[in-house]
Amino acid sequence: MPQDRWERIRGGLYGLLIGDALGVPYEFSSPEDIPERHLIEMSPPSGFARAHRAVPVGTWSDDGAQALVLLDSLVTCSSLDLKQFSDGLLAWYRTGFMTPDGHVFDIGIQTMQALGNYARSGDPLTCSPSDERNNGNGSLMRALPCAFFLTPTSTDIIARARKQSMPTHAHLRSQLACALYALMAWQMVEGGTPIEALDYAQGTLEEAVHPTERLELGIVLDGRLEPSKGSGYVVDSLWSAIRCVLATSDYEACLRNAIALGNDTDTTACIAGGLAGILYGEQGIPVRWKEALNGRAIVENTLSRLAIGQATVA
Repeated sequence: MPQDRWERIRGGLYGLLIGDALGVPYEFSSPEDIPERHLIEMSPPSGFARAHRAVPVGTWSDDGAQALVLLDSLVTCSSLDLKQFSDGLLAWYRTGFMTPDGHVFDIGIQTMQALGNYARSGDPLTCSPSDERNNGNGSLMRALPCAFFLTPTSTDIIARARKQSMPTHAHLRSQLACALYALMAWQMVEGGTPIEALDYAQGTLEEAVHPTERLELGIVLDGRLEPSKGSGYVVDSLWSAIRCVLATSDYEACLRNAIALGNDTDTTACIAGGLAGILYGEQGIPVRWKEALNGRAIVENTLSRLAIGQATVA
């Protein structure tokens, strides 16, 4: 792992955004229709039925935009103010806040419904659908910045990850999946290996949850026993992405494995890419993919504000 914590943070954010952008053209394709791994690039090979054809190559989707909204909120408030964060999500949905070109081209049905409810009620704690079937990956895909902002305890990480899920994905299962992912990412930012970080995240969460939450946590943890798949279900997305990190030895191979799972390719690659970016650092991300990413000025501005915020808190 790179020795510098800031290099790992930069790698995580760029890793998430590049994974998202890399996966956008392959979204909705079955695993059988995804090109061979060595052909997976920002621009798919000739003849491939590219998703979102009107979207410029190298553009992140709702995944990356919402992660940037979360990071912006954390930096602005020096913590997570749920109403300010929800206002940011609504600004993204309505005006393209934190998109490279002001254009929102992809939004999950559950997120759209939740933000519509929030626009009417103004209450981020009651706007999300919260039945068991409402466990898409829409809050997991944006949770990585919870691991970036300076924090003293695992309790803060858990609370922050769960809280950011509430406006759109309030079900306990989604909250706990976000908490597991954020704890793992935090430990990797602090220098732990993926295995060490995963073991820490599982053990810490098992100790932290209330007894009434253990059944749901068991469902989240049992997902590690299921085969990898590129579905939009939060537990599938979590473990499929983690396996992509554990099964590869560089960022590029990790992302290609994620996209090869098909279907929700941008989100699987986004979740995996955040962890892989932390693991290998910014220097471990292929230059051609970073140069192809649109909106890098937005990323650098947000990272600069984060660096100032970290220094202020420290």
